Amino acid sequence: MISATPGRQNMFTLDYWRRFIKFNIVGLSGVVINEGLLILLVSYGLYYVYASAVAIEVSIISNFVLNDIWTFRDRRHGHPVTRLLKFNGLMLVGLAVNLGILYFGTDYLGINYAVSNLAGIAVAFVVRYWLSVKYAWIKKEAESVIPTDPGHLPEAA
Repeated sequence: MISATPGRQNMFTLDYWRRFIKFNIVGLSGVVINEGLLILLVSYGLYYVYASAVAIEVSIISNFVLNDIWTFRDRRHGHPVTRLLKFNGLMLVGLAVNLGILYFGTDYLGINYAVSNLAGIAVAFVVRYWLSVKYAWIKKEAESVIPTDPGHLPEAA
């Protein structure tokens, strides 16, 4: 879809909702990885905040691979390692949100760490989706309708 705003997709299109559904399917796999690894690491005696940081990072990498080859395949450009580093850097914002909610919910509200983690994942999801669409997989500038050659500008009326 060609857009006057590069990197922006109209949410009233079928393509937008397909991408959103794919992102959610990948995200659900990340939740399973995150929660499963968190519980496993805590069961081996690792402090729940450290275990969560590891679990979140593993799920970030897993989500990158799946989103890169499936959800945002048409928006890939540049070297895969560069894309991974960019994605991982952006997702650290979600990691901070998730860990903050996990710690607050567990230590201050007395909620089980696994439940607090799910709450953190839910809130971080919104941040991560926005960052992914806005910054991680941006459409190439060439796809915009803005002409780059001044000789091909539309004539004024």
